[in-house]
This record gives sequence, structure tokens and C-alpha cells, in this order.
Amino acid sequence: MEERTEKKCKDSLVFKTARVFPLDTNNHNTLFGGKLMSYIDDVASISAAKHSRGEVVTASIDSVDFLIPIRQSDSVNLSSYVSYVGRSSMEVFVKVIAEDLKTGERKLAATSFLTFVALDDQGKPMLVPKVIPESQEEISLYNTAQQRIIQRKERREHSQSFATVVTL
Repeated sequence: MEERTEKKCKDSLVFKTARVFPLDTNNHNTLFGGKLMSYIDDVASISAAKHSRGEVVTASIDSVDFLIPIRQSDSVNLSSYVSYVGRSSMEVFVKVIAEDLKTGERKLAATSFLTFVALDDQGKPMLVPKVIPESQEEISLYNTAQQRIIQRKERREHSQSFATVVTL
């Protein structure tokens, strides 16, 4: 039986800050959702790689909840970390904060959960370290992970069933 190491959630913590430029905006002059989703996948993949210290692939983007629009006068601040692990899979939580660059006011703009699988040098799923939550936020996410796992499984089964009737 393989021995599993342990890592704290904060060991996989990643930050990214970007300005919102005119080319990043949609017809409402707010950050284009696809641009934000790219940022989210980027930071989450780095968190997963830091936790596993292996190659990782995005298995699912479970949710992206856009809470408020991010304006062109804002910066967008993302933070991500591994919040729960399975055997080779890792749930990554991403928090997005919009900061008004003139006033300094910060607001939670979006949250997201993604799942990554760690791969060894042969491209096969590999065992990842257990995760140790410490902060109140980390503990809360860790303790509610089983509910999200059930939802992911149900959604995947629904998608596989639905795929049998989708025409190509």
C-alpha cells in the first residue's frame, strides 16, 4: 500500500491580478466571462500542479458563479487552492475579487470549483497528497466537499446519458 503525504491547502495557494482593459470587455463594458474563465482555469491548474507536483489535466469545471460584474475601472484578483482530494483527483476552489482601482473597494465577484487529475510520467493517474485544511474557509469547503462530489457524479452520469441522444 502506498504511503500518502499530506500538504496544507495554503501550500497550493496561487494569486493572479490583472487589469481590465478595453479588449477584455464585452458589450456591457464589463470583463468578458470567457476571459475570466481562462484566468480561473489558469490559476486552478497551477494550484493543482503545486499540490501534486505532477502534470495535471482539467477534469471538470464544476461551476463558475458570476456574482457581480467586473468593470473596466477594476482590477481582477484571483486566488486558488486545493480544497479537497480523492486518490488522483483534486478539487480546486477559486475566489475572484474585483477591486475598484480609484476607491480601493473590494467585492467578491465570482467563485468557482474545478476538478483536476494528476498524471504521472506515463500519463496515468497518480496518487496525490492528502490535504489539510486550516482556516475557517478551508475547513468549511473541506467539510462540504462530499456534497459536491455527489453532484459531480450525478452531473457526469447525466452528461453521459445525454450524449447518447445528441446528434453529431
